[in-house]
Amino acid sequence: MTDDELLLKLDDSTRNATRHQLDTLRSILDQNGTVLYLQPYLPPHDAPLDDATFPRSVPLSSYDDYADLINQMADSPRHHHQPLLSVDPLVCFFYSSGTSSPRPKLIPYFDSKLSQAASYIAHQGSAAILKRLFPPRPTVNKILWFIYADNVRTTRGGVKVMAASTYPLQSGNANWSQLSFIVSPREVILGSNAEHQMYCHLLCGIRSFDLVDGIRAPYAIGLIKVFCLLESKWEQLCHDLEHGFPNLEISDVAMRNSVVEVLGGPQLDLAKRVRSVFEEKSRGGIVSKLWPNVRYVRCVTTGSMEQYYPKLKHYAGEIPLLGGDYFASECCVGINLDIMQPPEKTRFVLLPTAAYFEFLPFDMNETDAAGKETVDISGVEVGKMYEVIVTTYRGFYRYHLGDIVRVVGFYNLSPQVEYVMKAPKGPNEIITEKELMSAIHKFQLDLGNAMEMEITEFASFVDMELSPKQLKVFVEVEEGCLSLMQEKIEESVVVLRRFCSSLEDGLGGIYGVQRERGESGPLLLYVVKPGSFDRLSQVAIRDGAPASQYKPPKIIRNREIARLLEGCALVTVV
Repeated sequence: MTDDELLLKLDDSTRNATRHQLDTLRSILDQNGTVLYLQPYLPPHDAPLDDATFPRSVPLSSYDDYADLINQMADSPRHHHQPLLSVDPLVCFFYSSGTSSPRPKLIPYFDSKLSQAASYIAHQGSAAILKRLFPPRPTVNKILWFIYADNVRTTRGGVKVMAASTYPLQSGNANWSQLSFIVSPREVILGSNAEHQMYCHLLCGIRSFDLVDGIRAPYAIGLIKVFCLLESKWEQLCHDLEHGFPNLEISDVAMRNSVVEVLGGPQLDLAKRVRSVFEEKSRGGIVSKLWPNVRYVRCVTTGSMEQYYPKLKHYAGEIPLLGGDYFASECCVGINLDIMQPPEKTRFVLLPTAAYFEFLPFDMNETDAAGKETVDISGVEVGKMYEVIVTTYRGFYRYHLGDIVRVVGFYNLSPQVEYVMKAPKGPNEIITEKELMSAIHKFQLDLGNAMEMEITEFASFVDMELSPKQLKVFVEVEEGCLSLMQEKIEESVVVLRRFCSSLEDGLGGIYGVQRERGESGPLLLYVVKPGSFDRLSQVAIRDGAPASQYKPPKIIRNREIARLLEGCALVTVV
């Protein structure tokens, strides 16, 4: 299928969105209507579920409703008398990309032709949109892609577990000749140490500096880490270019040898060129200084990634920073037709053939959705917010995806939505991700007028063991800011305490009401040392989270994570 045919197919699906949604639901139920999970909800006399009875008979669900069945599949994937979630064979599990829990969820991936067809249209359609904006060039045709086929584990029953982005590279069907557009060799992508892989990606990218057309990563945080590594290790990179091989810290022999081959011997002129770039004081626009032919930088910058956008724009300079699509581990949700827009203007067109979508009305001022009913794709209203509910080819039925979106319009007959935030997890969640991000932004602006303090990361945790419960906010500051604080520690604490009230004021109505009623104690602010959130990522990756999909948590729901950050605190302000 040509790119034009793909885009026409996508366009057609949005013109007939309601019909395609019904067809999608019917095909899912025709295929999987007899699985064990759905048995308790079958109509009388074992009549099959159809598009009319399905929403009335099957309740809304969350991951916990599937956990036992998923664990059974993980422990013994082939010894079930009846299919548990899908009639299709289980291929592997994908890790979820959520980071507020101690361990990532396991999302089953089945060998479903229907699912593969839906994913193909979404992913190839996205690629076609990119190629329409940036037509391929014959010689400058390489991508510096920070991709990691990492953390492939095996369950007790012998099923592989990996990131969704890793599957095409680890499935056994990978055609590496088709991936020759990636600057880095296979051995770097398949390495086992994320920081070493990142370093080698950079080394290979700099070696092929004049061939790089684009720079990509799954999430904005990934590119922030890349540029931070570049700033801290540029002298080592120059040393390695001068000598023609990576430093001895890179212990993976296959990765070292592949990078040596890419370098092709000492590159003295290139090392000199890189040194001259970094001898400049400003890092603004460094992308085009190192890669003069690059046309774009692309990653997801919406949601919790939006905080990194200004810094990425600083590095990118005049190079366009392109947005990503709305693809979840459970299913593809929406496609970004205008990838040039900044995160606050990014809109996703829902894909009517990717899954069956329902929308649960959401109100910021209400903590309980009990009694509310979902609407289908034709029942949403512009300006209103909804939690996304999906029924997928991958064994989830009326499943809370965990995202809140706002409907901003329609593309043909398919809703256009903007991502708002992660859905609150019950009545104990007294602030939202978006409220926290907004409050921290204002807090930093206020502090900037009183003291030099750049906040690089932040998160919150509601401590339910205290009486009354208490909101804890953790902020990480840059190394230079830390030195200034330590020089004037008492003065810094006074300033921080003064602005804590403005931080509290920005945390939303639910938090404010609970503070007034005495149901929540005063906010506790922890200033943690630089590198604390990196330590979180290391722990998460050690425990199974994929390096390529890791996102720092904003709303922490796990006490272990909160305690780790408390242990990194340099200053605590009440």
